[in-house]
Amino acid sequence: MMKNKSLDATVKVYHGYGHTHNLVVYGHVLANKPAKSGKFSDNLLTNALQLLKLFSVKPLPNVRVSLQWGNKQLYTTTESDGFFKFEWQSTTEVAAGWHEITVHLLNEQNGTIVSGKGEIFVPHSTQYGFISDIDDTVLVSHSADTGKKLRVMFTKNPHTRKTFADVVKFYQLLSVAHTSPDLLNPFFYVSSSEWNLYYYLVEFFNHNGLPKGAFLLNQIKRWYQLLKTGATKHQGKLVRVTRILHAFPKQKFVLLGDNSQKDPEIYMSIANKYSEQIAAIYIRNISPQKEELTLGMLNTITNKNIHFCQFKHTDEAIAHAKDVGLIT
Repeated sequence: MMKNKSLDATVKVYHGYGHTHNLVVYGHVLANKPAKSGKFSDNLLTNALQLLKLFSVKPLPNVRVSLQWGNKQLYTTTESDGFFKFEWQSTTEVAAGWHEITVHLLNEQNGTIVSGKGEIFVPHSTQYGFISDIDDTVLVSHSADTGKKLRVMFTKNPHTRKTFADVVKFYQLLSVAHTSPDLLNPFFYVSSSEWNLYYYLVEFFNHNGLPKGAFLLNQIKRWYQLLKTGATKHQGKLVRVTRILHAFPKQKFVLLGDNSQKDPEIYMSIANKYSEQIAAIYIRNISPQKEELTLGMLNTITNKNIHFCQFKHTDEAIAHAKDVGLIT
């Protein structure tokens, strides 16, 4: 429990998601002042220092935080890495859209030391939802080459990082697939990237005009673990995707990823276990040497009504999505 009211601390609240009967919000409490948002620079040293700052964190474990939702007061305690999670049901119907929330760091008397704001996303009841990887699916990352990956991370910023050609067009078409611009389909971005990079990724998505969505990322890392960024067991990603399917059992989902790491294996497993919820799978062919292996995995999907496409260029995925009637 926190005693010092003057302690510098930051409460980071990430985009949550859910519906009336299943709402969830994640965040971290860190022992430092909130980082000031600076202007993005073309200077390589500036970019490198800003990246290092994202990993120069000191989590606050075992501290109490609270969230007010309507007339319901929720409490939880941070884990060893400062991570917290609220999961609850609303006592009133929650309208579709984005809802602002505030999480408070508490002292021993339940007084507020510092607060952090975030948003929770309640999707419209559309036909489709989309679950997408980020690195080498949307964002050019060179995940399979550690040297290239780190060089790009250290020398670029969210405004100078590159998307794959036509991926913004594809995702914007998917966002209105079988719905209308005022009832957009939900997007969930599930990645092996760490929570350290959350605001970095949000800025990248906003800057490029990609659909707004909820992010589910990997465990936070410290500065001395930076060389291992993005390295994780695929089981964690499988669990995060499964949680989304459980949260929205009435929606059909399209899974988007790449073959640089474990996406084909994860998506194949999900498609076979939750076959009635998966409409299609799209895999970007980043590693040509894995092309046949990836195709073999996708061919083992037992429900032959699930469409799949392995593509090198995004325009191939767009053409396929039009052919199968996913987009018009």
